[in-house]
Amino acid sequence: MIVRIKFQQGPALARHLALSCAALLIPISLMAYVVGFWRLASDMGIAGAFVFSGFFSHWQIWIALALALHAAAFLLNRYGRGQDLPAPRVLMLRLGLKFPRLRPH
Repeated sequence: MIVRIKFQQGPALARHLALSCAALLIPISLMAYVVGFWRLASDMGIAGAFVFSGFFSHWQIWIALALALHAAAFLLNRYGRGQDLPAPRVLMLRLGLKFPRLRPH
């Protein structure tokens, strides 16, 4: 008896990988939000001392990182589900073009 296992290739595999990465990015972005708000509360004297020092001791860095991770998870979820990916409007306004919708493969 010969058993053959066929793996999905091409866009289907990329979509599954995108959904997997998005599922992992959501809790990571939540942790970055929590650390950012902890630092902000520490600056206001509401929370205890903050553990990081140096570049990562600023709440703005953590909130910006959390927003970037959240946006990446959002876009990966949309790509993985086969929905339209919105084009950045800032780029379209500078070029004077209409707002196209990018379709995943």
